[in-house]
Amino acid sequence: MSDLLQLQPYDEFNRKLEANVHPKDWVNPTPQGRYNLVVIGGGTAGLVAAMGAAGLGAKVALIERELLGGDCLNVGCVPSKALLSIGRTVAKIRRAGALGVGLAGEPQTSFPDVMSRMRKLRADISPHDSAARFRKAGIDVFMGSGQFISTNQIQVGDQTLEFRKAVIASGAKAASLNIPGFTETGVLTNETVFSLTELPQRLVVIGGGPIGCELAQVFAQLGSQVVQIERSSRILPREEQDASAVVQRSMIADGVRILTDTNLVRMEQRDSEKVVVVRHDQQEEEIICDQILTAVGRSPNINGLGLDSAAIAFDSRTGVTVNDRLQTTNRNVYAAGDVASRFQFTHAADFMARIVIQNALFLGRMKASDLLVPWATYTSPEVAHVGMYPGEAASQNIAVDTYEVQFSEIDRSILESETEGFVRVIVAKGKDAILGATIVAPNAGDMISELTLAMKNGIGLKRIASTIHPYPTHAEAIRKLGDQFNRTRLTRKVAWGMTQWLKFQR
Repeated sequence: MSDLLQLQPYDEFNRKLEANVHPKDWVNPTPQGRYNLVVIGGGTAGLVAAMGAAGLGAKVALIERELLGGDCLNVGCVPSKALLSIGRTVAKIRRAGALGVGLAGEPQTSFPDVMSRMRKLRADISPHDSAARFRKAGIDVFMGSGQFISTNQIQVGDQTLEFRKAVIASGAKAASLNIPGFTETGVLTNETVFSLTELPQRLVVIGGGPIGCELAQVFAQLGSQVVQIERSSRILPREEQDASAVVQRSMIADGVRILTDTNLVRMEQRDSEKVVVVRHDQQEEEIICDQILTAVGRSPNINGLGLDSAAIAFDSRTGVTVNDRLQTTNRNVYAAGDVASRFQFTHAADFMARIVIQNALFLGRMKASDLLVPWATYTSPEVAHVGMYPGEAASQNIAVDTYEVQFSEIDRSILESETEGFVRVIVAKGKDAILGATIVAPNAGDMISELTLAMKNGIGLKRIASTIHPYPTHAEAIRKLGDQFNRTRLTRKVAWGMTQWLKFQR
């Protein structure tokens, strides 16, 4: 059986995964001279930095203490989206009656089979992040814990690696809760939930952010009785209120009981059952369940790195301190990804690593603040956002115009009976340059890229309106935003002039 907690059960698929991302028989290389770049952490930021630098001719070492691929491959994006795809399918089948499709009864799901499929797909993807692939690219891959022992040296096991430049890409882990009983009740996190082989009949999810909402909804879709606890007044509190309201209605329809404005009091283990005691509406309530899943944020992985030995400043809450060029207080060490960014997304880590390559190895001057980072929460429907929120614009005294199209107005959405949601953009008042956008739709994560591309390249609503979109598609809603903008240009004066011209043409 594997010693790595994430690789339970230790079946053929997890053995395949392990063989790729943490081979049992791996022998660390012997360092030969100074490295151009030493990378600590084999998640997205670390892998991109290592492969990119090696591809440009740099001598690179990559250090990983657990699983190459990091959270995204092993306990994040890949396994969660494998489950979400099944949950959406089950939810659609349950709604089939309204579409004229007769069903003999409730759809039956086999949770062991669902999880086995997830492990298979994860293993199938893992060769891309494998130790063998990176060694073949000329990178010295070290399995073990890397620790700074000086301003230009890192120790791995009994070997010392000397570097000209280094990058810390050690990622983050699930945050814990300081409440009575938290440790004793054996709570799940994103790092352990994908090891389940039996569906919890009763599940409590603590946290109403993206991870909490995605997992609460999918477990409800798969048949668990789910109670979600959020201390704020609504789930997805970072998103616009009407966006989170659409998701909340959908989650409730899928069977999730959502308790907002609710505080945790304590947790208890009572024989085979777990108890979560909460306070809401000025009363305490005991919620009995089989499993507790916490999704209350992330903590940077900085312990054991020896940062003080390398004169690298850090904060236990926000991680490694970096400037806008991702340089730490040690000018030869950079940091990228979740350990040093408020944008804890795989795609953000990817592009931060590209900045590190330019700035560390080629005297680049690229800035992290120049990155335009979109994100998506993969609930049903999805919520995607890029740029500023209206509240941010107001706080900065930026006057804006808002354009919005409801999917209830889009033919494709009507035809698919998925009309809840909207596309909304804000622009500088009187102009068409997009400052921010939010999409709530089944495929919002894909749709947001058109608006991100527009913002990045200075394409405004006028040019979007002149771009032909296939009919019928959900993306037609984006073109209609441009039509709305064009109608605002038809002022009384312009309309009068056009009328006079047409009269003259008679």
